[in-house]
Amino acid sequence: MTLLLAGDIGGTKSLLRLVEMPIAADAGTFQIDTLYEGIYSSQEYPDLVPIVGQFLKEASQKLGEVPSPKGACFAIAGPVIGHKSILTNLSWTLTTDRLEKELNIPHVKLINDFVAVGYGVLGMNQADLHTLQPGEPQTAAPIAVIGAGTGLGEGFLIRHLDEYFVYPSEGGHADFAPRTAIEFELLQDLRQRENIDRVSVERVVSGMGIGSIYQFLRDRAIAAGKDISPADKDPAEISQAALEKSDPICEQTLQIFVEAYGAEAGNLALKLLPYGGLYLAGGIAAKILPLIEEGDRFIKSFNQKGRVSPLAEKVPVHIVLNPQVGLIGAAICAARL
Repeated sequence: MTLLLAGDIGGTKSLLRLVEMPIAADAGTFQIDTLYEGIYSSQEYPDLVPIVGQFLKEASQKLGEVPSPKGACFAIAGPVIGHKSILTNLSWTLTTDRLEKELNIPHVKLINDFVAVGYGVLGMNQADLHTLQPGEPQTAAPIAVIGAGTGLGEGFLIRHLDEYFVYPSEGGHADFAPRTAIEFELLQDLRQRENIDRVSVERVVSGMGIGSIYQFLRDRAIAAGKDISPADKDPAEISQAALEKSDPICEQTLQIFVEAYGAEAGNLALKLLPYGGLYLAGGIAAKILPLIEEGDRFIKSFNQKGRVSPLAEKVPVHIVLNPQVGLIGAAICAARL
């Protein structure tokens, strides 16, 4: 049993978890025993070190002894370059060597939060997932991860010998590729509204994308003479109204969003052929699951790939339901240290 520290560090809150984690003989199978966990307001601390210090102090009171983790991995909501991360929202600068020294932990690793999600899918069980398409799973095949939230994260896992290795991607910043007449209109509206020459897929498939689609449809309806309130709605309000079917503009917004999401996930699948599975993470998919399944809208867009549609249809597609997938991923990454 190895004592490890996992963290999911964001601009608003920091989640820490102390775990014991034996790695099973069957590579890729993980048993994680949580000993203690805590949530802290990131803004109330000048750095990560005092947060961890407070956490370990509280953990010792419960466990009856001061815990001494052998390794730690912190998932950071921001870029990680080499062994360093600068959290602009917090004015924190974190480096692995300083954290190892000040926390007295032999091995510390910093990873991007979406890389942590990539590791986290390795620790998911069937109860943590909702399958949209069973596909034809292949052992040792690549795995893809995509997640719409504040932005659009994409990544992939490649198996080497007995382990999967996680690789980040900036696929969310690739070009948005409209497929329908209304998506072409949306593209032009975004270019004019934002005064930009190109539109990334993240501007459509994300929380801000939901807001942008709604603004486009609302203004379009007002221009057509319909009696529509000009008031803005935030993405959560739009999504809730679509789930409740209480606002036709909100319903159409989520229909366009889900179809664009499915199409982009399908694009990622064609580039990787992830017959080990494609996983939808992020903060949105699980919350709007009924809309994703409605009329098989997501999967139809995912599989609509012309002559190579049969390739997309073989990809297993799952929604990650466990909101702590990133924290689980940080623990798995810590175990590999």
